[in-house]
Amino acid sequence: MNAKELLRNFWILFRGYWSSEEKWRARGLLAVVIVLGFAAVGFLVEINSWYKEFYDALQNYEEELFLPLVGEFLALALAYIIISVYAIYLRQLLEIRWRKWMTNNYLESWLKNQTYYRLQDSTDNPDQRISEDISQFVTLTLQLITGFLRQIITLISFGVILWNLSGALDLEFGGTEFSIPGYMFWLSLAYAIVGTVGVHQVGKKLIGLNFDQQRYEANFRFGMMRIRENAESIAFYRGEESESESLKDKFSYVIKNFRALMTKTKHLNFYVNGYAQLAVIFPLLIAAPRYFRNEIQLGGLMQISSAFGRVQDALSYFIEAYDGIANLAAVINRLSGFTAHVEEVQKIESHVEKSKADELTISGLNISLPDGRELLKNFSGSLKNSGSLLVTGASGCGKSTFLRTIAGIWFYASGKISLPENSRVMFLPQNPYLPLGTLRRALIYPAAEINSPPDEKLREVCG
Repeated sequence: MNAKELLRNFWILFRGYWSSEEKWRARGLLAVVIVLGFAAVGFLVEINSWYKEFYDALQNYEEELFLPLVGEFLALALAYIIISVYAIYLRQLLEIRWRKWMTNNYLESWLKNQTYYRLQDSTDNPDQRISEDISQFVTLTLQLITGFLRQIITLISFGVILWNLSGALDLEFGGTEFSIPGYMFWLSLAYAIVGTVGVHQVGKKLIGLNFDQQRYEANFRFGMMRIRENAESIAFYRGEESESESLKDKFSYVIKNFRALMTKTKHLNFYVNGYAQLAVIFPLLIAAPRYFRNEIQLGGLMQISSAFGRVQDALSYFIEAYDGIANLAAVINRLSGFTAHVEEVQKIESHVEKSKADELTISGLNISLPDGRELLKNFSGSLKNSGSLLVTGASGCGKSTFLRTIAGIWFYASGKISLPENSRVMFLPQNPYLPLGTLRRALIYPAAEINSPPDEKLREVCG
């Protein structure tokens, strides 16, 4: 998936909640989170100014300023901590609201018109898409967006400080003198650009590896879940050895891909940590000549170092966030694929005409497989009330599909099916099923508990 398609899919996933019935509450909460982030940057600017006053006082042995400056720092730090904590808390509140909205919409779409049934062979692990991928999409999106906006304000605020503090760098080349104003800002910009290009080259394969890791993990988990659901059948067959071989085969893909992920993450961590550690000493090296020429004091040197670090952090946001961006890209791919499959199967319409009659009547029924192969052609018949009919045939001839068509869950069919008016038809699946939850839920299934009859009626049914 190229960058343009990735951005398009991101926008499709993103825009739903922010244009929904909850849009104003969501936008207001996001605005508060962003404002708190900007306020935190403002306090960092004040702390940066404090550096100069504090270290100048230390250099000049001004003992009377020491405790007042310590008190000023504690006040600034306390305000910064409170703002930062509430910015994270409110962002998490927005996350859970967004996730709730997306999950409810995906559940409704997945369960609508037996979509979950028709998706069985066209998409892998829909449970993971709804439970894990939505959570990751919401969390990573908000973290990256709020982090990016905060780093933009940080870059502007500390870029101005660094520009004013660094002064001009005078150079002579070929007998001509050059003056570069705000040279430390330009060096910080160049340092970040080189680092960003490098980290992309080192870590770009992480996107595909993260995508595959989630898929292999889900396949392995599904294999174990399937054994649990079919434990009795497997036990009768004594199929433990075969199942063990199958699970180990699935797990081998998990291990193989994770080792590749480990290697690429190791390379990325070497690069990112080396880049971060070099950034600690880099501003001191380029500002030290001015300090030793007595053009700035110790406080100025420390202020320059702090401002450079903030500017470099802002410009290096892509480097620090690369792993999150890679994970988000993989999540977008999975959610987009799942959404596309849901929309694809929901477009399939049945050509079976439904009508009312005194008894079950079938006219001109044709049933086929998705690939077009015919199972039943031009079948007609009827079943009187209280009557019975035994359907027999070789395995795979379409007996179950015939019942699925009458039940309305098989869409590759045409013809006409008539049922008695106001009739309630129960279809029993081949495998018995009981829903999770209380005895009440099992007794009234498939009705919802909100429509549950009173306790006396349930006791009467239970005898």
